[in-house]
Amino acid sequence: MSTTTTRDIINEMIETQPAFEVAVDTRTQALGQLKKLGLPGGKQEEYRFTPVTRHLEKHFSWDTKNAESSLSSVSDFLIPELDANVIVLVNGKFNALLSKVVSMECEIVIRSLGDAIQSQHPAIKEHFNKYLNTESDAFAAMNSAFWQEGVFIYVPENTVVSKPVFILQVNDATRAQGISQTRILGIIEKGSSVSIIEKSDSIGAYEVFHNFAEEWIVKDEAHLEYCKIQNDAGKICQVSNSVIHQSTASKLNTFTLTLNGQLIRNNLHILIDGENCESHFYGLYLLNGNTHADNHTVVDHKKPNSFSNEMYKGIMDGNSKGVFNGKIFVRPHAQKTNAFQSNRNIIVSDTATINTKPQLEIWADDVKCSHGCTSGQLDEEALFYLRSRGISEGNAKAMLLYAFAAEVLEPIQNETLKSYLDTLIAERLQKNF
Repeated sequence: MSTTTTRDIINEMIETQPAFEVAVDTRTQALGQLKKLGLPGGKQEEYRFTPVTRHLEKHFSWDTKNAESSLSSVSDFLIPELDANVIVLVNGKFNALLSKVVSMECEIVIRSLGDAIQSQHPAIKEHFNKYLNTESDAFAAMNSAFWQEGVFIYVPENTVVSKPVFILQVNDATRAQGISQTRILGIIEKGSSVSIIEKSDSIGAYEVFHNFAEEWIVKDEAHLEYCKIQNDAGKICQVSNSVIHQSTASKLNTFTLTLNGQLIRNNLHILIDGENCESHFYGLYLLNGNTHADNHTVVDHKKPNSFSNEMYKGIMDGNSKGVFNGKIFVRPHAQKTNAFQSNRNIIVSDTATINTKPQLEIWADDVKCSHGCTSGQLDEEALFYLRSRGISEGNAKAMLLYAFAAEVLEPIQNETLKSYLDTLIAERLQKNF
């Protein structure tokens, strides 16, 4: 993309935005950085295999505002039988009528991010916009400049939130293009724990651009369970920037499932900024059709005596494209670090592709670290064995692929969520074959 085109897109976005009254200073700084960076082109290494800017140029008009949504129910997008606090955002705006908070405020605080900023909640000044990489990532800077509405989640000290928080983001593209930019700030105080489930969906035949950013702060001895589900059947281009900051002796489990979407880019950045932290990151992308999914992960070990384990798996079918870029940093003072990373892929069709690049950058000498990746096809001997037992070729392939994929579900503790994800994966594999 030319510099001129990039500048035009940014200028059109500026012209179509309403006047903001919240976080004006941070927005101004982020806008300045966005103008300086421009949108990433094909020669920028971090976006070389995922042409987000070219997609925006080709499919989106920036001189129109989102149409109002008439959505009256989200029952089709919920997880059946999941007893949870439900937060619904439609076209980037919090919808109180469709949301349902069942936990008491002494257990968890859930508010509009704008309201929390205006009320000067003490945690806002300390943490808001402190971790997102607006200096080098244009889409993080774009979100910080233009976020429309957001959610603030706060868990007080030594509190176990008994019910998970289900965050549903629906883009209504039935009348016009959908362009939404949402923001989440979540703070889990010392000794507390919470489970977060995020899911995005869209309705309608028009294109959707969803630029999503979030910051999660996991304090000393706190525990965060985090799950992201991407099963959007609409024409969505989604860029998400997720930053999780861990303090001493905190624990983190994340899982990302990507099934559908036109173009999906997930940036997951983990800052391990305390000793004796434990972190697990799992991901699964099951792609078919023309879906393009890119997972970029960064695990930054800043302090000694911590452990991280990362496992991402992919199955590519049709004309789909998968990208995995995983980085582990071990800083000079982060001695006694154990960090492991694995990316494994199965390519089902001759027209599917995968680009994978695991990386280690280590400045400490007393560490245990490893990384690796594999890309291949189904085991022909295993397939032959199942066929010889009377199983059809389609079912045999589905069984082998399910066995490959199911491993990443093991750490999920919520049985209702685990069963739902298991069903999604099984249905996808059965449908393909």
